[in-house]
Amino acid sequence: MQIFFYITTKNIKEAKKISSVLIRKKLIACANIFKNIQSVFLWKNKVNFSKEAVIMGKTTKKQQTRIVSEVKKIHSYDVPCIIFSKISSGNKEFLKWVDNVTS
Repeated sequence: MQIFFYITTKNIKEAKKISSVLIRKKLIACANIFKNIQSVFLWKNKVNFSKEAVIMGKTTKKQQTRIVSEVKKIHSYDVPCIIFSKISSGNKEFLKWVDNVTS
């Protein structure tokens, strides 16, 4: 089963580093990085505003646990946002490619 992931990072440099590690280890098929995302969040009872970068990409469910483990090793945040969502349908050739790249 293919899944979609979303990870926030402190900046584009960290997003590229995390994406590269995940690609090299064949844990993800691809990543898209969006920079200068404005985030608003509550941390330690304080409202924070921060520019972040977001990594969004495609992988398979069997890689999910390893992705979380790898990202936590290299991420600068104490509690990084690493979330997944099921891909219910899409281009069959593309989804097969995701399976092939991550197996």
